[in-house]
Amino acid sequence: MLWLKAFHIVFVVAWFAGLFYLPRLFIYHAQSSDTLSHARFVVMERRLLGITHIGAALALTCGVGLLMLAPGFLQQGWMHAKLGLVAALIGYHGWCAKIAADFRLGRQIPGSTWLRWFNEIPGLLLIGIVCLVVVKPF
Repeated sequence: MLWLKAFHIVFVVAWFAGLFYLPRLFIYHAQSSDTLSHARFVVMERRLLGITHIGAALALTCGVGLLMLAPGFLQQGWMHAKLGLVAALIGYHGWCAKIAADFRLGRQIPGSTWLRWFNEIPGLLLIGIVCLVVVKPF
């Protein structure tokens, strides 16, 4: 179980690394104006999103494995709250994928100010998740 927990943490770190940097790429992309920069950002976003997908899939797989080994956690309120925040994180991840596709396809995208606020969401989710797991308030 400790090995599974260790790998869960490693893959969560990889997932969050992608979710922290991808919106920053979106901001730079939104501020670029030439075709070469657009093409470069599309490639960077696609590659980073791929790595982020892998980190997410492996983090979720390890998390499910941990819950199977310790099903009693599902009876605790803090775990319900944590899983709610993880569901929000999955939604955020999907939203990032949509924004990357919108950039790639030349669709309307939000402005850089909106993207700067959007960039803060995974940090808030991370704070909530870590505090719930460490403190287990309920």
